[in-house]
Amino acid sequence: MGKRLTLYIVIAMIAGILTGYALNVSYPEGSKTLAAIADTLKLLPEVFLHLIKMIIAPLILATLVTGIASMGDSAALGRIGGRALAWFITASLISISLGLVLVNLFQPGVGLHFTAAAPVTDLATADFTLRHFVLGVFPTSVLDAMAQNNVLQILVFSLFAGVGLSAMGEAGAPLVRGAEALATLMLTVTDYVMRFAPFAVFGALSSVIATRGVGIIVSYGVFVGEFYFGLLLLWALLLGMGGLFLGKRVLLLARYIREPLLLAFSTASSESALPKLFEQLDRFGVPRRISGFVLPLGYSFNLDGSMMYTSFATLFIAQAYNIPLSAGQQIAMLLTLMVTSKGIAGVPRASLVVIAATLTQFGLPVEGVALLLGVDTFLDMGRTATNVVGNAVATSVITKWEGMLQVPLDPDAPEAQPPYATAEHGRKGLHLDPEA
Repeated sequence: MGKRLTLYIVIAMIAGILTGYALNVSYPEGSKTLAAIADTLKLLPEVFLHLIKMIIAPLILATLVTGIASMGDSAALGRIGGRALAWFITASLISISLGLVLVNLFQPGVGLHFTAAAPVTDLATADFTLRHFVLGVFPTSVLDAMAQNNVLQILVFSLFAGVGLSAMGEAGAPLVRGAEALATLMLTVTDYVMRFAPFAVFGALSSVIATRGVGIIVSYGVFVGEFYFGLLLLWALLLGMGGLFLGKRVLLLARYIREPLLLAFSTASSESALPKLFEQLDRFGVPRRISGFVLPLGYSFNLDGSMMYTSFATLFIAQAYNIPLSAGQQIAMLLTLMVTSKGIAGVPRASLVVIAATLTQFGLPVEGVALLLGVDTFLDMGRTATNVVGNAVATSVITKWEGMLQVPLDPDAPEAQPPYATAEHGRKGLHLDPEA
């Protein structure tokens, strides 16, 4: 479905541009008829956004509870998990901070002058005090938090629930399986919702171009170019961090992961590259008992490209709607994205869920997500490939920390699995099958 959906979105994007241009030249500026047609076309992306918001709470709850509960409680697992999380947090801060720095430097949304359909709440423009932030983190009712899509409060509850289920052991196993089933269900629902994306793309682009003309396309091109420049910087930073621990072998790692990297880029899905990434890390010298735990954990907690995109895109939307955010608010947004980006699986366009959640959290116009739909496919390809690079580097570094990095094998060798990646090291974490 991934490649076909990408094709459909490209077709819808072209059709939306042509339709919008035809409407723009057919009616005079300020025409009420044109405004009515554009408003009708906006129904398509608005329906899509409602469906996206429907997914947010159960998806984050299920994936986080499952991931935390599945970590186990052995000393070795705790040590590896602690090191993995320390790396993930560091990489997250770097990724999100880089996105914030670049979007403030380039300011791709400045000059678009969009108007929010509804008034912006006080949270977006008022001082974001420490007291307000802290009290807003802790829920009084998880049901109320889910009803309002208050992601921070959902995350706090998920943390307690996941740790509690892990401590319960077998007694909590039914609930863990239930959370796994809910996570699978929500990913399936996400796939169904994403099939509506081409219609949303068509409606968003045709509506915008009908009222603002084709000049808006230039802003999209600048946005994409600046984002890919940021991804190249992030690759250099990630590989540089890996080189501090792996030395020159980090360059060898880049050669080993080229196939899963290309697969992730072409399908815009990190998970499509997971089986091949397991295989290539085996050959690089990473035992399966390390990769079988760290990689699935990384797929929930270490999506570096997606995290950079969330900060870059969120500030782009704020700029497009002429909503200034102070340095304090942007730092608060950085901390919010640090946690809201966790638990989102590497499926196509999942970052839109995080962006919509963050916009809601800060009272920014959620309809701004429609500005991204037309080019999100191209952005998703780059950030997904970056996610693969980040997780490959993280897994290799943690293996080196554990003193378990083996002698590499030929990356193009035909054998399926080197002898040190035995079956007993099998599946961990989110129970993803590396042989699937």
